[in-house]
Amino acid sequence: MDKTATLATALLAGVGGQDNILRLEHCMTRVRVVLRDECRLDLPALNALAGVKGYVKQGDQHQFILGPGAAAKVTDAMQARIAPRGAALTQVVSEQKAAAKARWQAPLSGALRPLANVFIPLIPAFIASGLITGIVNLLKRPDIAGPLASEYPNLIGLVALFGSAIFTIMNILVGVNTARVFGGSTALGGVMAGILSSPALAQITLFGEPLQPGRGGVIAVLLVVVLMCAIEKWLRARLPESLELILNPLLTTLITASLAIVLLQPIGGWLSEAIAHGATLALDRGGAWVGALLAGTFLPLVLTGLHQGLVPIHVELVQAHGHNALLPILAMAGVGQIGAALAVLLKTRNPRLKRLVKGALPVGLLGIGEPLIFGVTLPLGRPFIAACLGGAVGGAVVSVAKVATLITFGISGLPLALTIVSGKVMLYLLGWLVAVISGFLFAWILGFTDPEE
Repeated sequence: MDKTATLATALLAGVGGQDNILRLEHCMTRVRVVLRDECRLDLPALNALAGVKGYVKQGDQHQFILGPGAAAKVTDAMQARIAPRGAALTQVVSEQKAAAKARWQAPLSGALRPLANVFIPLIPAFIASGLITGIVNLLKRPDIAGPLASEYPNLIGLVALFGSAIFTIMNILVGVNTARVFGGSTALGGVMAGILSSPALAQITLFGEPLQPGRGGVIAVLLVVVLMCAIEKWLRARLPESLELILNPLLTTLITASLAIVLLQPIGGWLSEAIAHGATLALDRGGAWVGALLAGTFLPLVLTGLHQGLVPIHVELVQAHGHNALLPILAMAGVGQIGAALAVLLKTRNPRLKRLVKGALPVGLLGIGEPLIFGVTLPLGRPFIAACLGGAVGGAVVSVAKVATLITFGISGLPLALTIVSGKVMLYLLGWLVAVISGFLFAWILGFTDPEE
């Protein structure tokens, strides 16, 4: 058997066999399992597996950190081995889903998760857009690309179009995803976003003032589509079945769109402006202290799930200003963790811990910090504090330097340097280096108890 199949088989055995699994899924870096009988879990054996970089438990869910790519492959291999029980497993998942989710997360984290689920499917598009836009900015610089931009303006313009396309249709995509997350018709969600963004609004005067296409951005879209889902469900429960298919979309569209134009879009506009102006004001005037506070507290926010509430702020900053000064600051939290992990690697005499650090560091450099958090720094305690402190120092440097990125969110670490606005790349790398050194020094000074096992 190959490594994936071997690890999948070992994980199944360690969790008590396929009959002991109530729920099996994965995220980017972790295999997530909910079990029938906790007593059948052989945690020491699972922790000793070469491919397992860490373990964390949230409520009833056991999460094994395998790293990006490996988690999906191993989960697929495990699911293939329990395929004969697929129907029963699906039924159990349906029965356990709501209760399990409530026990995994803090209440506020659970409330914010639907918000994050709206934007998570857009991450690949945000990444592509940011990287392409960063490349275009480099190609436009004579000191880097020479006369390329002036000799091939159509080519540069076409590539720039590729990078900006996501922002042209972002409201539509958010409308579709919001309807999906909140249980409405995805087509109507897109229609609501299309109405709010239609250029024809500028030709219409209401209450003595012309309407503003796109006012409120994604905030207005979220408010309107959530209301649309509620109205659609309410009508579905009350309309006769013979008429529901025709009357529900008609009435839902007319009622929601009317309330959107008269009430929700203006409210969304005020909220959007308040978020963008408030965040910009804090970042512009807060200086080193705000940068240190944001970066130093971001890892605890990730642990609690409260970081999901920052997603609309990222989007609003890009929509309002064309760049995002918040993401580079928060990225320093993961960078400080790299320095802390390096200190652990040099200090520990535990062979397994050394392997864990060596396995988690490469993906940590790419901005994927979960293996380092749950496999190294958090279980050791003080290195996690050192990572937060190192991130705070890096965040202070990046904040003072006014570094900003062209993307909303999606990538971090060293790859984020490719999306930094022109003229600030070296300053971002300086903050990155400072965060690594600070995290290392804090971890070295604070120390940790070297595990025997």
